[in-house]
This record gives sequence, C-alpha cells and structure tokens, in this order.
Amino acid sequence: MNGLALALLILFGVLLIGAILLQPGTKGGLGASFGGGGANSAFGAQGATPFLSKATYWLAAGFLGTTLFIEVLIIRSNRSVLEKTADKPAVTAPAPAAPAPIPAPAHAPSKQ
Repeated sequence: MNGLALALLILFGVLLIGAILLQPGTKGGLGASFGGGGANSAFGAQGATPFLSKATYWLAAGFLGTTLFIEVLIIRSNRSVLEKTADKPAVTAPAPAAPAPIPAPAHAPSKQ
C-alpha cells in the first residue's frame, strides 16, 4: 500500500508540474511554445486556459490527498524518523592526536 501511495504521489507531482508550466502567463509562458495559436483552435475560443486551470486544481487536490494519506499510514504504523535515528548507537570519531611539538632550533655558536 505504501508503494502504491508513493507512486501516486510522484505521478501527481510530475503531472502538477507539467500542468503549471503549460499554463499561459502574461507573456504566453511555456505553453505558448508548445501550442502557440494552434492551441486556440483545438480547445475553443478561450484556448486551453480553463482546462489547464481545472486540471491544476484537481491535480493539486490529488497531491494533497495522497500526501495526507501517506501521513496517516505513517501515524498508524507508529513509526517516526526520530525513532529510527534514536535506535542506532551514536558513532563517535576518535579525537585527532595532538601534533608533536616542534623542537626549538639549536643556537649556533656566535663568531666574534
């Protein structure tokens, strides 16, 4: 069930991104490069705008619903990300060894 819900979430996410990118903006947006003026004849006088806006609403609702469903599945199975990290023992790295002191240079005999 978790795999199906996760697959639906990914599908809704990808379709939602596509529906948002295809919507025409103030300057045509990405949708104008795919359809241009030809999209108006296929979808009627208003173009694809009403269809894409309704599709965006439904895809957003599906994405939200799937996300909430996955959250309910996680709560029902009594698991948490924090519990998974708390079960593992903490791994501590050994402290680095202190560097050896640098010996002071020997004084050379002075020539006078």
